Amino acid sequence: MGTAIEVRGLTKAYGDFQAVRGIDLDVDRGEILAFLGPNGAGKTTTIEILEGYRQRDGGEVRVLGVDPAEAPLSWRDQIGIVLQESEPVPELTALESVAMHAAYYADPRPPGEVLEIVGLADSAEQRTRKLSGGQKRRLDLALALVGNPRLVFLDEPTTGFDPSARRESWDMIDALRDLGSTVLLTTHYMDEAEQLADRIVVIAGGRIVARGTAADLARQVGASTTIRWRAPGDAPAPPSGLGSSADGEGTHELTTDDVVPTLHALTGWALDHDVDLSDLSVNRPTLEDVYLALTDQDAADGPTHGPGEGGAR
Repeated sequence: MGTAIEVRGLTKAYGDFQAVRGIDLDVDRGEILAFLGPNGAGKTTTIEILEGYRQRDGGEVRVLGVDPAEAPLSWRDQIGIVLQESEPVPELTALESVAMHAAYYADPRPPGEVLEIVGLADSAEQRTRKLSGGQKRRLDLALALVGNPRLVFLDEPTTGFDPSARRESWDMIDALRDLGSTVLLTTHYMDEAEQLADRIVVIAGGRIVARGTAADLARQVGASTTIRWRAPGDAPAPPSGLGSSADGEGTHELTTDDVVPTLHALTGWALDHDVDLSDLSVNRPTLEDVYLALTDQDAADGPTHGPGEGGAR
């Protein structure tokens, strides 16, 4: 498969403030990786170094096999970027906007095809000033894809979307795999990261504090699944091996990392003793729970914003 991004020992400081503290990062070709972190964590600085817009102080960086600090124009042809905020030329139609950007690239996708990919084919002749917020975000993605990039940076791609538009955008982002693109995604929506990403990397205080799937991160912070149920007052005690606790109203609770075997033991006991497990619920830790656990310590140390690290990014 190969590696699209390879970072070793990356550092960047602004005066006395150390924004990035020797991070290592790998992104496989064809992968969607979510790069998460609170404001001031070093996320934006890292992304801008990878995009070639900011110089690093130390470390080694290879993006599509090239050092971004020395990258030729041909390298930029292979990169697509969706910024957190942008504004299209209001007098141009959607098709004209994409066609204009297509002219910047050596081997672009046909503009009409790109509008089809992002769901704007029916609005191709509409002036961009009349596009809705969601449509403008689709146009942003179209402008990033028209160069037929091998790597796409998506910075908060669904900010301001309603739930329906967000779901549609997820389908578009997921479809980038079919186009052969690698995606580096930043987002503050944990459900978005969990839905789209093959892997997740969390940065806090300028350091990588976790990496892996959502399940890997949950195990790292010791986040377990909670199982609750209510049993009649005359029901026998659950097996001691389940390790449950009960309150005064008959509600039982246990935590486990082995959900299926635990549920099997619990429901087997209930069937054997004719116990009705009313209000049975299985609550897995959410990615938001895990993310907060990973970043809370950094937040407790106080704000550490450096240049380019404040605001929504």
